[in-house]
Order: sequence, then structure tokens, then C-alpha cells
Amino acid sequence: MKNIFSLFIGIILSASSFAQQTPFEKSGGKESATYFQAIEFYKNLDKVSSKIFMKEMGPTDAGYPLHLVLISNDANFDPVQWHKENKAIILINNGIHPGEPDGIDASMMLVRDIANGKMKLPDNVAMAFIPIYNIGGCLNRNSYSRANQNGPIEYGFRGNSQNLDLNRDFTKCDTREARSFTQIFHFLNPDILIDNHVSDGADYQHTMTLLTTQYDKLGADLGAWLRDKFEPAVYKSMTEKKWDLVPYVNFETSAPGNGMQQFYDPPRYSSGYAALFQTIAFMPETHMLKPFSDRVRSTYALMQTMIEQAGLNAGELISLRKKAMNDVAVRTSFPLTWNVDSSKNSMVTFKGYEQAFKTSDATGLQRMYYDRSKPFTKEIKYYNVFAPENFVSKPRAYIIPHGWEQVIELLKINNVTTRQFSNDTTIEVQVYHIDDYKSAPRAYEKHHKNYDVKVSSSVQKIKFLKGDYIILLNQPTNRYIVEMLDPTGDDSFFSWNFFDGILQQKEGYSDYRWEDLAADVLKNDPVLKQKMEEKKKNDAKFAGNASAQLDFIYKNSPYYEPAHLRYPVYRLN
Repeated sequence: MKNIFSLFIGIILSASSFAQQTPFEKSGGKESATYFQAIEFYKNLDKVSSKIFMKEMGPTDAGYPLHLVLISNDANFDPVQWHKENKAIILINNGIHPGEPDGIDASMMLVRDIANGKMKLPDNVAMAFIPIYNIGGCLNRNSYSRANQNGPIEYGFRGNSQNLDLNRDFTKCDTREARSFTQIFHFLNPDILIDNHVSDGADYQHTMTLLTTQYDKLGADLGAWLRDKFEPAVYKSMTEKKWDLVPYVNFETSAPGNGMQQFYDPPRYSSGYAALFQTIAFMPETHMLKPFSDRVRSTYALMQTMIEQAGLNAGELISLRKKAMNDVAVRTSFPLTWNVDSSKNSMVTFKGYEQAFKTSDATGLQRMYYDRSKPFTKEIKYYNVFAPENFVSKPRAYIIPHGWEQVIELLKINNVTTRQFSNDTTIEVQVYHIDDYKSAPRAYEKHHKNYDVKVSSSVQKIKFLKGDYIILLNQPTNRYIVEMLDPTGDDSFFSWNFFDGILQQKEGYSDYRWEDLAADVLKNDPVLKQKMEEKKKNDAKFAGNASAQLDFIYKNSPYYEPAHLRYPVYRLN
């Protein structure tokens, strides 16, 4: 009798968990779940559904672990097996900006509906959800930091526990969150990444906009398939669900008659990072002025659509992604910069509002506003073709001295295979010299980024020590390796100040002491003396500046330290 009673209670509890409502639903679409509510919600689903398994992953700056919710119809939660079974794998990230919580609440409902059978998960699709990525920001709840946003009543804050924006940290990995995400990403090796957001900017009629990985970055076949087949099917399905999609709107006050450009997403962003590994990525951006309830439900609809289309197109998606990965492994050069091609465009249907002007109640001056009594629908140009630039040839290998361990660690967690020299050895390598660069005068995400980097190269014999690292370019991660290790890359390790130690000269001289040595250097090096005389003839300012001449001699003499401005990542060609 006792066993029957226990079984009866268990059935009741299971039914209750399957039917449990989210804080969003209980509040009539006005409230967003707290961190603890969300985690408890998923724990309950894990207990009652064989389709769902939640596990703790790596640490965060907030002191709490990241959780990963795995979903598969056959109760198999091994991503390696998923790939062997040719399942399309979707990773959904929520709460990277917890002030934009739409994905947090929509995902809770979606996972519950998959568990109770209300929402069908195709057998050839497996999923993983990060319930809340920026835990520190989620715990920092308020009602004011999103001044332009229409609900919910309370929400989290953009910055994490270090006050860093996690959607700028995917390559530099200053946060524990980013390092843990990297491990999750490579654990899953997803075919599709969805990173849920809320937009800011112009006012328009659309509730949902969509930022898609730049097609050109994914390679000719995968990128063309995404542009010509998969993405149009997503747009069509969303229209059928009564949520008209438009590409991410990245203008605020300019007239739409000028057209729209696809968002440029270097690897610091989730979509740009995913592209380095041939993963298709989407950033849904709901419109901040739309009611919270509509934003959450449109996010639910978009994730549902992505699942449906992944199921219908799993074979092509997986095949084309494998082809793109194979192409990367054999490519001999990689572009590090992309610029919009203004000669090419498609057309999109944009539903906006007319701009108008009136007297401001705040300042008494003229202000712009969007007149919602004057909606319009227009076909506008969409510039979504990007031309590759700054091609860098792939070396046979890179060599990095042992001292740059922070870089080596980041390479390793991104599945880059490294080897170490077992003995001291001297090798002829291509050496970059940093000829010029600019640094941002103000801090940007804890760094003063280097940009407009100019380099020259030479072939030198360099002595490497036992324990120094060699990285062969025969890996699936070749594109990531080149993008991060070439100093001219948009988001390279050099651009993020990982190698700034070489920019400062460590040794020097006193002019009065160097005078005599400098004279000896010129006496013993007639070629250098001739170069200096030529420079004096052609540069009057140099000819009249003794200190400049002494510096010229010094930097062309054996006394000048070779490590100054010598980029410490060497190319073995």
C-alpha cells in the first residue's frame, strides 16, 4: 500500500513539473525569472523527463558554475555520439546581457514544452541550452539600466561580475565565463549557435530582427546555402507564425532609403567567434520598445523555427559544414579583414515609422521622434556581401616561446594541438617586426586595443629553447590559429594587448657615453655610415638633431635589443 501511495505521489509531482509555469507566465508576461528560479525550474524538469539532462560546467566570475541543459529524444546526452548519429546540434545561449532577458524566459517554456510533448523535437536534432550565461549580471537586478526598454519589471545588468561585456570576450577570454563557454562550445561542436538578445536603436514595426553570421566567412558552399536556402526558410516560417522578420537594424536615425548593412561581426562577438569554427550563428534581437510579452513569444517562435528547419535540413547542414571544415584544413591563405561590397545588394521588406520633429518636453528644443500614426512598408537595399581583404598565407607552423603561456592556454582550450621542443634548437624562421600601430586612448573592455598595425618581415635564425611551443597548421582549427596569431587580425591576440611587452624598449644608453661607442660603430660599419649620411642629406630635421642620429646608430647596431618590436610568434614556412 505504501509503495502504491509513493508511486501515486510521484506521478502527481511529475505531472506538476511537466506543467509548471514560469515566472513570465504567472505574471501575465510582465516578469522575468531570477537566476535561482531558472536553475530550479530546469532541475525539476531534469528529474521528471528522460529527454533532459542538466549538468554543471565551468566556473564564472560570479562564483556560480555555468549550467548546461542537454536535450535529446533518445536520452543520449553524449555530443560525440550525437555527431556520429548525424544529429544537427543546436546550442542556445541566454542572458549574455541579462538586461535583455527574453531568451531566458522563452527557453524555459520551450524546454518544458519539449519535455511534455507540446513542442516536437525532431529525432535528428539534439539541443543544449545555457540557461543564464552572465550570472553576475543576472544577480545584479534593477529596473532602470535599460532606459529605452519596455519591460520586464526587473532585469539584470549588462556587465558581469568584473563589469565586462561578455559579448566582447569570446577571443580575449578575460572572464571565467568566456573560458567556460569555450569549453562548452568545443564539447558540443554545434552546427548552429543561437545567442538571444534585445536590440536598441531605431523604432519600427518588427518585433524580431535577426543578425546572421556573415555568409562569406563560412565559405562559398556553406555560406551560400545559409543565404539562399536555410535563412529564407526561417524568414518564411516566421511570417507564417505572424512574426515578420527583418535583418538586424543597425541604424537609429538615418533614413531607411539609404539601405541597411549586414552587421560586421569580428570574432570578439559570439557570431564571429562561431564562424572561426564553421558554426552557423544567429543573434535574435527583439525590439526593445515592444511589450516584453511579445518579445518573449517571438523569441520562442524563432527558436521553434530554427529547430524545425534544422530537422528538415540536417543532412545538408552537416554535410556542408564538414566540407567547410575540410576546406579550412587545406586552405593556403586566410583573409583577416572584411568590408561591405557596396556594388552588391539584395532587397528586404522593412516596416518602419515616419520620422518627425517636435518641441522636446525635456529640453525645449527640437527633437526627433518616430510617428507611429504613420507606418510604412518599403523595399530597401540590404548590403550583405562582404569582400575579403588582408590575406595572410598559412605558414607550415608557428613557434611561440614558452613565456607567453596565457596565449598558449587560450589556444589549448580552443582545441589547438601544440607540441614543445625537447631540446634547445636554432631554426630559420620568418620574423615580423611591428613597424607601426595605434592604441585606443580609452579603455575598451579592460584593454587599450591596438589597431592599424603595420608589419615588415625578414628571415632570421632564432634560437628556441626546450619547452618552447610549435603549432602545426594541419588542424581543423587552422582559421582560428591564423586569425588569432597574425598581428594584423581585427581581434588577434596582439590587438588585445597580449604581446604589449615587446612594445617597450627595456635597455638604453646615456648620450654622452654612447657618443664614443657610436663613433666606433660607424668606423667599423661603412655601410651603416653611408646610410646615415644619405639620411642626413634627405632629412634636414634629422641632420640637425644629434639625439636622433645617435638613436639611428644605436638601433642599427648590435647594442640594440632584438626583442624590441619583434613579434614573438615566428612563422616556419
